[in-house]
Formats: sequence, C-alpha cells, structure tokens
Amino acid sequence: MLQSVSEFSDSKTFFALVALFIFFLCLRRFLVRRNLVDKDGHPIPPGPLFRYPYLGQYCELDFDRWARRFGSLVSVWMGDQLCVIISDPRAAQDLLVENGAIFSSRKNYFIKNELILHNRAMTASPYSQLWRHHRKIAMRYLSEKAVPNYVDFFASEAISLLRSLHRESASCTRPVNPALSAVRFTLNNMLRISFGKRTSSIDDPLLHTIQKLVMEFDDITGPVSNAVDFIKPLQYLPTHTRTRGLNLNSDMNHVYGDMIGEMQRRLDSKEDVPDCLVKMLLETKDEEGMSSEDILMLAIAFAFGGVHSIAGIIQWFLAFMATHPAVAAAAQAEIDRVVGQERLPNNDDEKHLPYVRAIIKEVQRIHSPFWVPTPHYSTADFVYNGMYIPKDTVMILNCWTIHHNEDRYPDAFTFNPDRYLGDDLSSIVSSKLRDPMKRDHWAFGAGRRICPGFAIAERELWISISSLLWAYNFEVVPEEPICLDEYEGSSGRTPLPFRMKLTPRHDAAGRLVMEDNSMAI
Repeated sequence: MLQSVSEFSDSKTFFALVALFIFFLCLRRFLVRRNLVDKDGHPIPPGPLFRYPYLGQYCELDFDRWARRFGSLVSVWMGDQLCVIISDPRAAQDLLVENGAIFSSRKNYFIKNELILHNRAMTASPYSQLWRHHRKIAMRYLSEKAVPNYVDFFASEAISLLRSLHRESASCTRPVNPALSAVRFTLNNMLRISFGKRTSSIDDPLLHTIQKLVMEFDDITGPVSNAVDFIKPLQYLPTHTRTRGLNLNSDMNHVYGDMIGEMQRRLDSKEDVPDCLVKMLLETKDEEGMSSEDILMLAIAFAFGGVHSIAGIIQWFLAFMATHPAVAAAAQAEIDRVVGQERLPNNDDEKHLPYVRAIIKEVQRIHSPFWVPTPHYSTADFVYNGMYIPKDTVMILNCWTIHHNEDRYPDAFTFNPDRYLGDDLSSIVSSKLRDPMKRDHWAFGAGRRICPGFAIAERELWISISSLLWAYNFEVVPEEPICLDEYEGSSGRTPLPFRMKLTPRHDAAGRLVMEDNSMAI
C-alpha cells in the first residue's frame, strides 16, 4: 500500500514537471524572441527580448528608445511576425531604395487589407498583377505630369479655406479652431479629382461623414496596433477590432458606393459630367477589366488619400506660425517683396520664395503627419552589414528618429526653417537624391512604394500655406497655449485641438476673405 502511494506521488511529480516543461516551452515560443541566423551564421538585427502582440498609440517613441539602445536596425517580434525597424537615413536608402527589388512589397494585414479593403488597397497591397494594374490607372491622375491640371482648383479651394476661416472666426472677431476647414480643403481637392464634386461648406454632412470614416480607418489600421494582425488564431474570433473593421467596410461601401451610383446614373442620362477618375473608370471598366469592387476601392483610395495627413500638416503650420511670430513675419515680408499685396502667390512665385518653402519643409520634418509610413515587406533573404533580414520580414521606416537625427538636423527638436535655406529642390526631387543625408525629409516614405500622391500633396501644401501667409496674421489666444510637443495619437499625428486668432494682413486680404470677387486670383 505504501509503495502504491509512493508510486502515485512520483507519478504526480513527473507529470507536474512535464507540464511545467511544456509551459516554459510555450512561454518561450510565444513570449520570447527567436534569434534567427542564416546558413552563413549571420544573425538578425538585435532587439528586445520579448515578443509583443501589438504596440500602443505612440509606437514611434518605442522605436526611438530601441534605436538608441540597439542601433540603426532593430528587430522585434510582433506575435509570429518579424519586423525590422530602420532608424538611420543611410540604412533606409540602402535597403528601401537601392534594394527596392527586394524591399518593396507589403504585408497582407488582416484588418486593413482583408477586412476593410478586400485586398484591393493600392498603397497597402503586396506586389501583384492587380496592384500593378490599379497603380497604372491611378498614376494617370496622381503623377507629376497630372498635377498642373489641378492647380487652378487647388487655388480656388485655398481661397475657400481662407474664407471658411474668416466665417468660422466671425469675421476674425473670435478665436477659431482651424481643423475642420483644413480637412475640407484637402477633401475637396481629392473629391474633385476622383468624383468631380466638392462639399459646399463645413456644415456639409458629406464632410463630417468622410472625416469620421477617415479617422476610424487611421485609428484601426496602424502598422503595429492590432494583435489580430500578428496572432492568426485571433482572426477567427469575433473581436472588437474585427467588428470595427467590418463595420467600416460596410460604411465605406455605402458612402462611396452611393456616389459611384449617382455618377453612373448621370452618365446613363447623358448629363454633362466633369472629367474625373470615377467617370473614366465607369466608362472604361470593360476595357480595363475593372469589377465594381475594383472601382469602389480605387475611388476610396483617392478620396481617402492624404485627407487627414495634409490637413494635419496645415494645422501644424498654423500652430507654429501663431507661436513663432518672427518666422511668420519673415515669410510675409518675403511674400510682400516678391508677390505684393494685390494678388495671391502662385506656382511661378515658388522659386522666388525660398523661406516659405523652407517653412513647409521644416513643418513636415518636425511633425510628420505619420511617423511610421506604411511598412515595406521583404520578398527574399538579405544580409546587410552582417545582419540577416529573412524573407517575409516587415520593414518599418522610423521617421521619428530619422527626423531627429542630430547629424542631419542639428538642434533637431527646435523649429528652425533656416536649416533649409539653400535647399532649392522640391521634396519630390529631394526624395530621389542618392545621398540620404541631403534629403529634406522622409514624411512620404521611400523607394518604389513612396506615397503615390506625393506630387499632389506638395502642390496642395504650397498653395494653401503661401495663401495663408499672404492673407492672415496669426496669434495665440491669451491663456490658451498651443502645445507643440504632444499630439493626437489614435488617427494620424495631428496637433491636439487648439484655437488661434486671425486678422487679415491688408485691405486686399480683407476684401478677398469677405468674398469680394473683384480682386485678381
């Protein structure tokens, strides 16, 4: 009897030890990093010990901390997905640009690609024939050659922006939050390109509906923000994030599907419809082999693209002008000297307004609209500086650390447009420089998958910001300091809500913003 008890006790101990051993194996498998090496013994880049299911709102600060500890290339496991974070401009150039044949695909994110965009995301899809076809069509409307076609209505929307701010501030008698007017400016530009239409005012329901959709999209599609993207079993569970993704897809289909349906009805009834992306897609869908969902998702990419990010840059510009009056005054003096006060700045003036251009570049450097552009994805094994980057690795461009690189940008946390004086290149041209230490900023990504709307964004920023400087003086509201350090972290990287005071700079500006159409525009 005693022997049986002893044997039973030993058996319990044995099974307990086995269970403990299995537990630690699972703990290591799911919680601790795998330090992979290639056949020649090259290790993956160094990085944190533990795996992460996701990272919080301000992941760029985690990336910056790891870069300072581990170096310019850091590897981190997000669930079962290996990610490499690039925090140095030279490494970014070497990998994403010079070796773009390997590092230019995209990870097929579950929430963003599969649930919301049904694998038809032009900017987020992996390399495929469908992606190439969609991009070829899109670049007819997004390329540098296409942008001159939009300059006139960009200018008219800039005037609408000036007038909207004037109305919202009760003729400049009270403080105004510029956020919604800035969003309307960028949204109208993209709606005119894609649908040949615009919102009528900041009270237009379509503006508020699309603003809500864009913010929800940005909030739930961060590159490292969803555990469901990195832990596959979660994709089969009815999680809250999954439900949000499905609801967003449904809402987007409803809003944009209705606009496409309206366009089709107008075409069927032989109405005069302005030339635009959706008109072209509907008229050539059989020739181009475009399904209804292809048309829908391409239209969404256009009408979503850049709305929140460009509006955010405009808001940051206004925040910096209100808090840096000497900078604003210097830019305005330059505009008065070159342009005068009887007309708005135009494209031909840009080359003669280097300080205005420097301000635009510096705003994008110090407060990029997204510190983490859409990640790249490797399609083959690669060794860089003795470090192994396996196939199917997510490549994350850490713009926060790159934009605060003291070798490239001395006193990097200080807003100083003077650092760009002498830089006469457009940002698009600058992005193609072979020397990454001469590139102005990385806000729109790098390499073959650089933002396809870069040329449009650069033109929108020039026209809106030069117009704002021409028309208004900017002031901080007493006892309402504008925060330049913290920012909104759930959908993009826009400023925390702020109000400011605006006053027309001269009589011509006063006539323009009060909708006196007699002056030349």
